[in-house]
Amino acid sequence: MSTNETAPPADWLTPDEDHTWRAYLRMVTAVQVGVAQDLAALGLSEPDYEVLSTLSEREDGTSTLHEQAAKMGWSRSRLSRHASRMEARELIRRAPDPTDGRGCLLVLTSAGWDVLRDAAPSHVTSVRRHFVDRLSREELATLGRIAQKLSADR
Repeated sequence: MSTNETAPPADWLTPDEDHTWRAYLRMVTAVQVGVAQDLAALGLSEPDYEVLSTLSEREDGTSTLHEQAAKMGWSRSRLSRHASRMEARELIRRAPDPTDGRGCLLVLTSAGWDVLRDAAPSHVTSVRRHFVDRLSREELATLGRIAQKLSADR
């Protein structure tokens, strides 16, 4: 937009909408911080756990860097840098992607499987403590529907 054009008027949030938006942001932050602190006590970051757990969902523990980055909402370069740190810890390894000469595969190592197996029970306990057990079944179901609706186009 050029400096000569004026921006369309904002459709400002009502007080109730603003209150709900800010409450949502505080909720997401509180849950993420709690779970991240619990993972840190295990020597893992949230992205570490996300990479390990999503690779474990694949039958062969393998995904392309591109697919993994898209799933996490990260750029390929950001994930590549993170994967380098995980590779140095021998949690994953990279392999050439036979379908894309410029791409690579991320492969869960046996050490990565072990770390994930050890961390998963504590992670589930953390998710329960910071999220699931604080809501009723009805609230969880409603939040699940809302989350699906808001992420439907992602």
